Amino acid sequence: MRILSSWLHEYVTGLTVSDRQLADDLTLRGIAVEGVFDLGEFGALFEMDITTNRVDAMNHYGIAREAATIYGLDLKPLNAELSASKSAARSVPVSIEESKLCGRFTARVLRDVKIVPSTGIVAERFRLLEQKPISNAVDATNYCTLAIGQPTHVFDLDKLEGGIIVRRARKGEKLRTLDGVERTLDPDDLVIADEKKAVGLAGVMGGWDTMITPETKNILVEAAWFDPGVVRRSSRRHLLHTDASHRFERGADFNAPPVASALVSQIILEVGGHPEGELVDVVIPEAVARTAKRPSVTFSLSEVQRMLGPTEDPAGITAPMAVDILARLGCGVEEQKHATDAAAASTQDLDPSRAVLGEASLAAPDARHANGLYSVTLPSWRLDLEREIDLIEEIARVYGYNRFKNTLPTFAGSVVELPWVEKERAVRGTLLALGWNEAISSSFCSADDAAYFVREPGAFVALDNPLSEEAGMLRPSLLPSMLDMLALNISRDVEGAALFEMGTVFSGGPERVDERPSLGFGATGAAFGSQLADFCDLKGLAETLLGKFTARSIYFDRFPADSGLIPAWLHPGRSARAVLDGATMGWFGQIHPAEAERRKLKQAVWIGEVWLDRLYKQALRQPIIEELSRYQPVRRDFSVILPDAVLWARLAGALEALAIPELRRFEAKEVLRDPKGKLTPAQHYSLLLRVVFQSHERTLREEEVQRWSQQVVAAIEAQGGKLRT
Repeated sequence: MRILSSWLHEYVTGLTVSDRQLADDLTLRGIAVEGVFDLGEFGALFEMDITTNRVDAMNHYGIAREAATIYGLDLKPLNAELSASKSAARSVPVSIEESKLCGRFTARVLRDVKIVPSTGIVAERFRLLEQKPISNAVDATNYCTLAIGQPTHVFDLDKLEGGIIVRRARKGEKLRTLDGVERTLDPDDLVIADEKKAVGLAGVMGGWDTMITPETKNILVEAAWFDPGVVRRSSRRHLLHTDASHRFERGADFNAPPVASALVSQIILEVGGHPEGELVDVVIPEAVARTAKRPSVTFSLSEVQRMLGPTEDPAGITAPMAVDILARLGCGVEEQKHATDAAAASTQDLDPSRAVLGEASLAAPDARHANGLYSVTLPSWRLDLEREIDLIEEIARVYGYNRFKNTLPTFAGSVVELPWVEKERAVRGTLLALGWNEAISSSFCSADDAAYFVREPGAFVALDNPLSEEAGMLRPSLLPSMLDMLALNISRDVEGAALFEMGTVFSGGPERVDERPSLGFGATGAAFGSQLADFCDLKGLAETLLGKFTARSIYFDRFPADSGLIPAWLHPGRSARAVLDGATMGWFGQIHPAEAERRKLKQAVWIGEVWLDRLYKQALRQPIIEELSRYQPVRRDFSVILPDAVLWARLAGALEALAIPELRRFEAKEVLRDPKGKLTPAQHYSLLLRVVFQSHERTLREEEVQRWSQQVVAAIEAQGGKLRT
């Protein structure tokens, strides 16, 4: 956003600091000035970066209020007066059908106006701000937005058919907006309409049919307050992000419409015309209670000092200083003689001049702080202020964070670890030891990713106020962000990446949101040295990880591609399920080709997820220290033929069931498959199995080893295998 320093000087009496100093002081108070450009005799141009919660500062008057507060100067009042109407004609009737979505609507009629190019101060400031001029009437609305941040709109009165109605759009209703595009409206859209048709998309953009043209003679000036949610949904639905929607989405000033209407009318009437009738100002009481007359907040000076701590100034933040800061920011501050007076604190009225100018009810503040307890009325333009801590933050911000001493906060309690912290530490340590790198990503994802990767169908959670369409859902899985991170590594020509993330995933619905810990991991390219990542890397990770927990059985299985049991994001032939004691712990494998194509992944990507909420139900396996045997181990290799249906987990279970104490370990050394059936029979594979026998008490005898070997062969044959000849 661009701000003219000369415009700020017009609003603040006695502002004598240099533009550079002003920019630095604003930045230190959270109103960031990212660039200062010298305009010579016209002052300086500030490039601003205003955070989304400070919609009140997205205009010149709001930033002038900040400057006046910082330097303890007076903020000039806006001239909201308008010449009296020359006619007693009845004003245009206004009806608000959707009172929950439109809390205030003002309408003013201007007759015999002249539509000409803007001149004077409006044209000059538009030139400096590189704002495109259109006509004096349209420019007046844009000028008002730049000045005080209140969006307004002007209609050609002669093209309106009857009075103004604020209603929801009818299903299938059409509206050609000012950008020339005919749009099909949704019943969730809020529109400004006359008695025949919609003439504007409320809070977003006006309509083409009632726009101002050089032939316009009579004008209706509209200034209103719309619910942020309905404006945001319409803006997203129709892909229309305008200056008006940007401000309404973040919460406009409920008390600004009458003043904005007067400012726009003043500019239009400078070249001719006159107002007709009185200003129509329709106010919904329920909306007033949510905005301009929110409950007052009890504020304690002792809490300020406790929360903020010591300052470089020995006197610290005094009561007069704190009260003065809040008053200059627009709060009404009243001392409470007794703590119970908080409930009876006064609330702000709807007087437009007081609402916009930031006047506060404050008499002799330095004489009224005996008990340090105050009732604070919140300004209508600061909807981000809700609690006492918000007021404390404002005092600290204006006072200057750089003026506080560098001290650590005191803490009298003790740290209580979560019950699964030891298990979490074991999981993280295992993954790092295996050569994987930890990553952290956003907790949000798109609606498409949420539906695709959700654990239980339909159990994903939408955000009420998303930052964007790509971040509109709470993530039900860690895999969407894992794929994004791997794709980023691939696009940067990284030879290989092996990443994992331990974080929270969300499921449920509007009524209840469940949070669960989860583990996502993914690898691509030469992630472990020169060898390309493959299925075995993921299986080894899962096997090692699950092996850290106590369990009667751990195995991996797979399902036919047409079973419907495999997650949609996995390749049906290159994936597996991890099972511990009969419960599914997660899935892993290669990303499905369709998903890889959608994400434009041009090389093999392997991903997986382990549901830590289930895994943490198991106890950690306690390491057992065993003395090394002094006796020689005996190795035996068995070359066997096994049916394809016999998986390693099944064979390993059969060998473990032998319960031979001297059988220390067994492993598969080689696996051979021959599709042509020359080296192995059809639908069979060859396995070289190595077993190791060893005793801690004695040297093994040959007849013992022979007997155990026969038991191993019998176990293999029981699974349908046979020794290879």
